[in-house]
Amino acid sequence: MEEPDLVNRDPQELNSHIKVAFEDVLGEPESARSIDCVWINSYKCFTCGKNCMYKLLSTLCGICIALYWGCEFACVAFYHVWCCTPGMRCYSLNLGILQKCWGTCLNCFLIPLCEACSVCFSKAPFMK
Repeated sequence: MEEPDLVNRDPQELNSHIKVAFEDVLGEPESARSIDCVWINSYKCFTCGKNCMYKLLSTLCGICIALYWGCEFACVAFYHVWCCTPGMRCYSLNLGILQKCWGTCLNCFLIPLCEACSVCFSKAPFMK
């Protein structure tokens, strides 16, 4: 079994939209500034809290949720392999028969009608 990449854990950038940094959430304008030690410690608390909570939640729930999603995608794959693809193939085969029947009906009825109309219009005096 292939081992996961421990350096680049999101190679497809599936979750680039949730990259949240301190600067994305908090910002002080020039006119309202806290003292430097508050801003520095706020940054440290925000970053530490975010990282610790993520690690705690992923430790407690990550394996179970990964198992659930693995089973979910296995069910989706099973459904597509054993139900959707054969069903679509059957549908396509049945529509192929209808297409041949419809083409035969058009050839039998519409082509003679169009040929008769073309003869009539070719002899019409207003067409000259």
